[in-house]
Amino acid sequence: MIQKPDLAALFGATAASTFLGLDKCEDLSRIDASSAYIGVPCATPYGSVGAYACNGPESLRKAIASLTANIDRHNFDLGGPTFPAGAKRAVDCGDLPWSDSDFAANRETIRQAVSAVVARGVVPILIGGDDSIPIPMLDAMGDSGKTYTVLQIDAHIDWREEHMGERLGLSSNMRRASEMAHIGKIIQVGARGIGSAHSDDHRDALAWGVTFHTARDVHRDGIGPVLAAIEPGANVILCIDIDALDPSIAPNTIGRAPGGLSYFTVLDLIQGAADRGHIAAVDFAEIMPEVDVDGLGGITVSRLVAATMGILARQQLADTDAGKASGAAAV
Repeated sequence: MIQKPDLAALFGATAASTFLGLDKCEDLSRIDASSAYIGVPCATPYGSVGAYACNGPESLRKAIASLTANIDRHNFDLGGPTFPAGAKRAVDCGDLPWSDSDFAANRETIRQAVSAVVARGVVPILIGGDDSIPIPMLDAMGDSGKTYTVLQIDAHIDWREEHMGERLGLSSNMRRASEMAHIGKIIQVGARGIGSAHSDDHRDALAWGVTFHTARDVHRDGIGPVLAAIEPGANVILCIDIDALDPSIAPNTIGRAPGGLSYFTVLDLIQGAADRGHIAAVDFAEIMPEVDVDGLGGITVSRLVAATMGILARQQLADTDAGKASGAAAV
């Protein structure tokens, strides 16, 4: 056989322009879903590399396209269909417009989109794009008036005051988060190897109150200590840089390093965050399809995103059921 077999044809998939063939949502003010796939090609890139991960959002749509006909099939990562009976499905809101020179406009576009989606009771899932996209996302969450716990899953701690003269870039997102009044706790998981951080950045993070669980810690001790750090009932924001995953399963990123987390470790962290608290927003960043190996990283990350959508659908369903039970009890 000269050409690769077509898995999409084998499964009966049809052409789809959205992630997993989900419905499109073009009007955020009317969105009705459990979660929203929002492509964010660019926020505040460094001048030395530019918007190197701008094709990340579209690459995940292509990576999971073979399963568009299987959306109702049993998902063994979730113990049932991705979207269980009675739950709202996710929607795909397309990619946000962006500029390769007006970074303030990019941040404001992201901020407005997140604020609009959250105001409708929908969990935004931002797909990047480099890891500067969490900063405007986290900023927007302050509009809710709630206090949040950030669970960052990343090979790097991102506590630089500035890098290359930029304070709002990918190396500074957790330091900027620490400066936001509505961020009450930061838990950082997966750090390993050499990154951009200096030892004084690490000391600053510890002084602020960050709980660190390195990749080596997780490999040795499991995720129990991480989840124990999430206060029951906390509102949780997930900031996931895919270089937290081992490059053997997610080579589609610029910051590869050995010793990364497994697919199920990251999935169990996401599920555990939902079990311990309430997931309010999510981002997956640093997706760079140009360096992927035979599409392997796209498969890994797109499946994680799909599973996250399923977890959020179950969360929304549980919230609805709890609301009904509370109403009935009041009567």
